[in-house]
Amino acid sequence: MSYAPIAPGSQPPLDAPAYGSTHRRHPKQAPIRIAPTLTELAAPRMTEALYPSSANLAKGPGWEAQGERIIVAGRVLDEAGRPLRGAMVEVWQANAAGRYNHERDQHDAPLDPNFKGEGRVFTDAEGWYRYTTIRPGAYPWRNHHNAWRPVHIHYSLFGQGFAQRLITQMYFPGDPLLPLDPIFNCVPDEAARNRLIARFDLDITQPDYALGYRFDIVLRGRQATPMENPA
Repeated sequence: MSYAPIAPGSQPPLDAPAYGSTHRRHPKQAPIRIAPTLTELAAPRMTEALYPSSANLAKGPGWEAQGERIIVAGRVLDEAGRPLRGAMVEVWQANAAGRYNHERDQHDAPLDPNFKGEGRVFTDAEGWYRYTTIRPGAYPWRNHHNAWRPVHIHYSLFGQGFAQRLITQMYFPGDPLLPLDPIFNCVPDEAARNRLIARFDLDITQPDYALGYRFDIVLRGRQATPMENPA
């Protein structure tokens, strides 16, 4: 099956000089296209029965995370604007202080025992997904001198199985770190980069509870959302 082509410059290169670790881990030879096998074509679908949703990262029975609550919602679409139904959307992020709940994160910032920083939702018949979380904090990384990552949330989208996975990041409007971030700026085209920035949405905002942001994801075509592992 053929799809609309991806616009040149809209996807990050596998080896980006300003993003140091890509040079060590990117493939050194041209990829070889392999025909899908029965495993990819007939794999069990990622269903909520097998992978229950966890749409509220900010609150659970008897606990509530620290930080600014936010609601993020959007649609997952193909190149023609058609919704993708039943797609599993996983998210993970740092806490409000800019620290991940992971043993390898040794950033000198407090951990929140009530915030694991990961969640999972499924798109509905119109391609909509929605979750509640805590606005993450910026954090330092060792890519270059005085390097800080902008506020962001990681996304992982699955098709029918683990072999059909796309990964990207969502950023926030008005972040002064965006022009300085090598990962965000790996995408050469400015319009494509801006598709990684969520926008404030008053309709998603819940009165007296949390601000709302909209982040739509286009999987293919000339308006595709930049991905870390473009198809």
